[in-house]
Amino acid sequence: MPRRRIGFWYRFAAVICKPPLVVLIKRDWRGMENIPADGGFITVVNHNSHIDPFAYAHFQYNTGRVPRFLAKSGLFKKGLVGAAMRGTGQIPVYRESTDALSAFRAAIDAVERGECVAFYPEGTLTRDPDGWPMTGKTGAARVALQTKCPVIPVAQWGANELLPPYAKKPNLLPRKTHHVLVGPPVDLSRFYDKEMTPELLKEATEVIMAAITRQLEHIRGEKAPAVAYDPRRERIEQRRRTQAQNQSRSQGAAAATGVPGPAGGGAEREAVQEEGQGT
Repeated sequence: MPRRRIGFWYRFAAVICKPPLVVLIKRDWRGMENIPADGGFITVVNHNSHIDPFAYAHFQYNTGRVPRFLAKSGLFKKGLVGAAMRGTGQIPVYRESTDALSAFRAAIDAVERGECVAFYPEGTLTRDPDGWPMTGKTGAARVALQTKCPVIPVAQWGANELLPPYAKKPNLLPRKTHHVLVGPPVDLSRFYDKEMTPELLKEATEVIMAAITRQLEHIRGEKAPAVAYDPRRERIEQRRRTQAQNQSRSQGAAAATGVPGPAGGGAEREAVQEEGQGT
């Protein structure tokens, strides 16, 4: 695949980052033929280690289509960090915008210029206990439906074995393998030219996350859970359990003292209200 002009800052970052990655991690990279040679597109990637952005960037750099990652807009104003972010063509996300689509206007512009924009649709490290992709956020779907660009699902595994989620020290030996499998473009055509309602964006995001998960199933040689881990629902359930425990203790104390405890149902009402807020 022909290598496009990358620029000083990206080459400088590669000179710094590639040598330790080559030493620390073996590579099993498959599916590069699914990376478009021309035109704008987005990649959607699972996230299971604090170092997997570097490992994934190494892979993507070697395809000749360097990734432009999304980052908080404030980082682009901070000295050397800001200069590096701007110089490598990273994408600011304007979280202060009240218009959800405007928050991703720079990503849309980059795709329309013919760039590769990399999304971590989970938005953070997976909370799934076994490292499977969680439910996703809708940013990637918004950009994809606005631009109708190819959406390339990418699964990775192995950086998490070098540095597990939230671990403070890497597990250097034995040497780990970074597995990457790129799938064919996700078909989102049935969502085109429709109003971007929360329901439509949620459905498109589920299609995207399912495509990533299928690639990871191939890498790991096993099936993912039938229902993706949902951190929002888990928070609701945890709140229910905590309030139920508190209510049980309160009622136990009331029984011992003869003073009535608080009425039940608060956790359920709060959970229903939170669930009804939408995506």
